[in-house]
Amino acid sequence: MKKVVTIGEILVEIMATGIGDGFLEAIPLVGPFPSGAPAIFIDQVAKLGQPCGIIGCVGDDDFGRVNVERLRRDGVDVLAIAVDPDRPTGSAFVRYRADGSRDFVYNIRHSASGAIAPTAASAALIDAADHLHVMGSALSSPGLVAMIRTALESVRSRGGTVSFDPNLRKEILAAPEVREALDHVLSHTDLFLPSGDELFLLSEATDEAAAVRDLLGRGIRTIVVKKGAEGSSCHDAGGSCSAPAFPVEEVDATGAGDTFGATFVTGWLRGIAPREALVLANAAGALAVQRRGPMEGTSTRAEIEAFLSRQTPKEPA
Repeated sequence: MKKVVTIGEILVEIMATGIGDGFLEAIPLVGPFPSGAPAIFIDQVAKLGQPCGIIGCVGDDDFGRVNVERLRRDGVDVLAIAVDPDRPTGSAFVRYRADGSRDFVYNIRHSASGAIAPTAASAALIDAADHLHVMGSALSSPGLVAMIRTALESVRSRGGTVSFDPNLRKEILAAPEVREALDHVLSHTDLFLPSGDELFLLSEATDEAAAVRDLLGRGIRTIVVKKGAEGSSCHDAGGSCSAPAFPVEEVDATGAGDTFGATFVTGWLRGIAPREALVLANAAGALAVQRRGPMEGTSTRAEIEAFLSRQTPKEPA
């Protein structure tokens, strides 16, 4: 099977146990939970039995060890995760608000994740990759952008494929260097995985169908739009299809989009029909939101199938 590789931040998440507006007083917390969008993504790929690895950096501390051991246990190639003796592992403190939105306090840029750099191990992993998954969170770091450009050229030169989950805010896109990096990645993307309105950050179209036509016209082979509670849709040269979401009780939405993306990418690489891949990915996302902790909800194919056997999803209108 094709080997999937990603590059980016590995961190721990520490969560407030109650709903509130922030961290201006002492409150109960739970964690640390293994986290980081690329790490969640690659853990789900591994849980589905796909060969995979991640290039990242953690501190020489328990937060780093809890991440590396989780990824290794679940089947991820962790040889290209460097250990920085001077910087701590990245962290994110999270609190949910009453309306479902979240407050975050991050330490990424000045953590070990901010020190990701090429190594012999990262070069070897890129050389072994058949598919590269790019996370938009990496595009605000010039060093990571350079590594991603090198990886894109290497993977594509061997006939490999690329998927891209933008996960970008408009204010980040305002930086010229970020926009340039995004356009470069998009020009090499085979499978594009925007969430909701992210589709329109990259196209001047005002409706989904027109935006899809625009992006497919740029050479992207497949576009999958994640819509949360409204399900998901897939568009390619063969047409479009959609799949509804599964109604579940949400405990923690962090990482659900990464879990969805990993499940769809794995199905896409295995040649699973788009509608079936959407259903599997929606189910993986539904399983993810029911567990506290961003990586706690990753799932195996057997767990996804068991979930689906208990569900009767509503049909799309």
